[in-house]
Amino acid sequence: MEILQYAFMQRALVSAVLIGGVCAVIGVYVVLKGLSFIGSGIAHASFGGVALGFILGWNLVVTAFLFCLATAWGIGFASRRGQIKEDVAIGIFFTASMALGILFVGLLHGYNVDLFGYLFGSILAVTAEDLWLTVGLGLLVLLTVGLLFKELLFLSFDPEMAQVVGLPTTVLYFLLLGLIAVTIVVSIKVVGIILVSALIVTPAAAAYQLTDDFRRMMALSVAIGVGSSVVGLFLSYWLNTASGATIVLAATGVFFLATLFSPKRRRLRLAPRPAEEHPHP
Repeated sequence: MEILQYAFMQRALVSAVLIGGVCAVIGVYVVLKGLSFIGSGIAHASFGGVALGFILGWNLVVTAFLFCLATAWGIGFASRRGQIKEDVAIGIFFTASMALGILFVGLLHGYNVDLFGYLFGSILAVTAEDLWLTVGLGLLVLLTVGLLFKELLFLSFDPEMAQVVGLPTTVLYFLLLGLIAVTIVVSIKVVGIILVSALIVTPAAAAYQLTDDFRRMMALSVAIGVGSSVVGLFLSYWLNTASGATIVLAATGVFFLATLFSPKRRRLRLAPRPAEEHPHP
C-alpha cells in the first residue's frame, strides 16, 4: 500500500472508485433496456469530439460531451421518429462520428500522445482538474438517477405501461441517453474510448447473472464495478500493463465467475424437462 503515498496514485484510486460506481449504475439501465450497442456507438463518437477539441484548442471534455450528446439524441430521434431501425441509426451515427475523428486527426499533422491517451485510457495521468470534473459530473449523474429512480425503473421494465400511466417516456428516454453520454465522457480518461462501453455493460451483466431483484442488481453492479476498477488499477501498476485494459479484464473475469455460479443457470439446469413433468404412461 506504500504506492498510495504518491499523489498521482491517490487521484487514480479516487477516479477508479467513482468511475466504477457511476458506470455500474448507468450500466444497469443500459443492460435492462438493451442499449449496449447504443453505448458503444456513443463511446466511439466521443473520438470525434476529442479530436476536434485538440484542433480548436477547446476543452476536450466539452467537445467530447457535445459529440456524445448529439450522437445519443440523433440515434434516439432517428430510431423513434424516423423510418429506420435502431441498429441502423447507430451504425450511421457511429461511423460518421468516427470518420470525423479520423479526418480531424489527419488535420493535426502528426502523432499526438494526449489524443491516443484518450483512445486507450491513462488513469495514472489523471490531474487534479480531471478529478474534480469527474467528481462533479459523476455526482450529477448519480443525483439524477436518485431523483428519477422509480421513473427510470418503470421505463426499463415496462415502457408501454409507463406511457399509459402518464410518465413522459420520450423525455425519460432521451434523458437516459444523455446520462449515458455524460458517463462515457467522464470515463474515457480512465479506461479509454475503445473500452469504456465494456466498463458500463460488464458489471451490470455480471450482476444480472446473480439476481432478479432490481435493487440487489444495482448494489451488486456497483460492488463489481468499483471492485474491478480498484483491483485492475493495482494490478496494472504492479504488472506494468495498460490500466484501462486491466480494469476491463478484471470485470470480465468477474462476469465469467458470475455466469459459472449463477443461480439462474442452476435453476435452468435443475428444471424438469417437459417429458419429466408429464411422463408418458
